[in-house]
Amino acid sequence: MKKKAVLTIAGSDCSGGAGIQADLKTMIMNGVYGMSAVTALTSQNTMGVSEIVEVTPEFLKRQIDDIFCDIRPDAVKIGMVSSPSLIEVIAGRLSEYNAKNVVVDPVMISTSGSRLMQEKAVWTLKNKLFPLAAIVTPNIPEASALTGFEIAEKEDMEMAAMAISKNYGCAVLCKGGHSESDADDILYSKGNISWIGARRIDNPNTHGTGCTLSSAIASNLAKGFDLKDAVAEAKAYISGALSAMLDLGHGSGPVDHGFDLSGRFAEKK
Repeated sequence: MKKKAVLTIAGSDCSGGAGIQADLKTMIMNGVYGMSAVTALTSQNTMGVSEIVEVTPEFLKRQIDDIFCDIRPDAVKIGMVSSPSLIEVIAGRLSEYNAKNVVVDPVMISTSGSRLMQEKAVWTLKNKLFPLAAIVTPNIPEASALTGFEIAEKEDMEMAAMAISKNYGCAVLCKGGHSESDADDILYSKGNISWIGARRIDNPNTHGTGCTLSSAIASNLAKGFDLKDAVAEAKAYISGALSAMLDLGHGSGPVDHGFDLSGRFAEKK
């Protein structure tokens, strides 16, 4: 059986709620075959990140090459990449292989508040990876950091999304999860603005939601959804994962990626 395949290029989260662990769970739940190229090992849990150990640029290149030379991905999701040298490798390999459906989640700060990207890497991310992306998915703090805009109202989200898109030639999903009133996101693509609404779910456990949403978008693009529908379907998935009210850990815990899992293997006790 031919199945669509998606590659995540991101860091590892040993607690399983974010990073490649969240990405792979999301991909299998959204009907694609997930693969990973690891950018860094992190020691973390729901309360914070205690250590980050990067892979070498050479090893990251080898991982990406080995995947593209065998199981070519139908979409690529890029998450945590903390240094310019690793970003350069990713951009170079994706350009070499003419990768399609690239989704960039500009992971700068974790849910717990830990900084995950070096300051000097931000320029490289914007100028090397954003132009290769089909869509970039910053949350409000990330969009503010990328543009220098203070984002307080929905009009500010629109301005930030438009600025990123026009500067780097990619579609932008500015996520409104940090808003206090709702969880509406703005999608700006090819000069068109679309608001994708969602009710705010009163759940303090939001660890890895950005990773999860971007991986769901990549999965949907791989399956052939157009961009707006890919985002809308991903929003529905993350809303379900939050609504399941999984409660693990002592800090901001993970969402339930498998909330919709059924079948005799899943149901066995």
